[in-house]
Amino acid sequence: MKLNKPIVWTIAGSDSGGGAGLQADLKAFEAFDVHGCSAVSAITAQNSLAVQQVQAVAPELLDAQLQALSEDLPPAAIKCGMLGSASNARVVAHWVKRLRERAPVALVLDPVWRASTGADLSGTELREVYRGELLPLADVITPNRAEAAWLLGTEMAVPQSAIALQALGAKTVLITGGDAGGEHSRDWLQSPQAQGWLSLPRISTSCNHGTGCVFAASLAAALAQGFCAADAAVLAKMSTAEALRQGYAAGAGAGPVRPQAGFALRRENLPTLWPELRPDIRLVALREPDMGLYAIADSAAWIERLLAAGVRTLQLRIKDAATPDLREQIARSIAAAAQAGAQLFINDHWALAMELGAYGVHLGQEDLATTDLPAIANAGLRLGVSTHSLWEVARARALNPSYIACGPIHATRTKDMPWQPQGEGNLTYWCQLLDVPVVAIAGMDVKLAGAARQCGARGVAVFSGITQAGDPEAAVAHYQQALGRAAEQPWRASPAWPRATL
Repeated sequence: MKLNKPIVWTIAGSDSGGGAGLQADLKAFEAFDVHGCSAVSAITAQNSLAVQQVQAVAPELLDAQLQALSEDLPPAAIKCGMLGSASNARVVAHWVKRLRERAPVALVLDPVWRASTGADLSGTELREVYRGELLPLADVITPNRAEAAWLLGTEMAVPQSAIALQALGAKTVLITGGDAGGEHSRDWLQSPQAQGWLSLPRISTSCNHGTGCVFAASLAAALAQGFCAADAAVLAKMSTAEALRQGYAAGAGAGPVRPQAGFALRRENLPTLWPELRPDIRLVALREPDMGLYAIADSAAWIERLLAAGVRTLQLRIKDAATPDLREQIARSIAAAAQAGAQLFINDHWALAMELGAYGVHLGQEDLATTDLPAIANAGLRLGVSTHSLWEVARARALNPSYIACGPIHATRTKDMPWQPQGEGNLTYWCQLLDVPVVAIAGMDVKLAGAARQCGARGVAVFSGITQAGDPEAAVAHYQQALGRAAEQPWRASPAWPRATL
């Protein structure tokens, strides 16, 4: 009988106090509903007050453990913590290469150099083995600031340290900031998908033993479930936050954190992601948050026709900035929507929208870095942001937008996207988790639009389903009727877990 759960290994030290090391890793794996296996690389004599002794296991014994696991329980991901010796680090590097000859295996390195109690766990050769043999194999590395400086041999600003560690071979670097102090706990993410500070308000607790272990183990579990590195980082941040909230005292020193399966359902665990520490931006709320049918069109003539058909939330989407009459199209659409008392969003062309007094703008993720977001906020414009994954939602939340659009919910032929459809499960998840209106995007025929509304979407975006219909006015009526019926029905039950989309 084949196990349905992904298998994740932890190669780490054993904490006799039960708070960190592989004991914490296995608890984090349980919270992610993956099957955890453990290989002991070092044995510690410790309690909640201090690490009293550390003894690396013989490399032959570590090798035998990994051999046994590989024969019956091959991993989708490996979390590597304290190794205890350079010899053990070489054993790990050998096995990662060997396993990858058969199947992809994600490797997460938590380069434990010094225990939180101050005990030196490194050994003189370990740094060079990390740099020369393990970092080039790592999918993600999760050092804190001191560990990053140890690996690099010098201290740098956090973003520069992450770039330098990437240059040594790690595909994604997460420099954790739980021990850095301050009002917020900030981790720098340097990944192929995104860069910036993953930030949450700091959780004030003395029960924080095992935090770094849980973070790295959570990341490995998320990678095993198919999430990309940036999405896995968001989930790891959420899991660690919940583990801190649920920590408890077990001895006279720092209590252990306690990972919990429900971490992904708590809004307060969802971080923000932004290149600066935190943009001081808050957008104006929607005049009518219950948007219903959100019709998208590519000309002022279509906007006027849709308004006449009774649509009251619309988007003008003219993708070509070189359109000769772009300014006229936007001005004409704004005037028509204002006369009808409708909510009109201008896609992309934020500067013209601001100049011409638009109600709101809609931006894709690729536009956020080049838009004067404070100017939009100061002008009183509403802002909607498209998102396709966990890390994009985290980045959108940093702006306190007027709404967040999630998609593609279903497959669409409107434009090519690298994202897998999120499905109604993810849509329901976001509708229940987020504290701003959620708009469902992509693939919405009349039946699916009603289903999206029942998932909790406050708006359902439709483009070709109306503009390419034989009778657009009748199509508008059918969509509005379906959305009206769905709004009278109870929401669907929320799933406990988002699904990978990249």
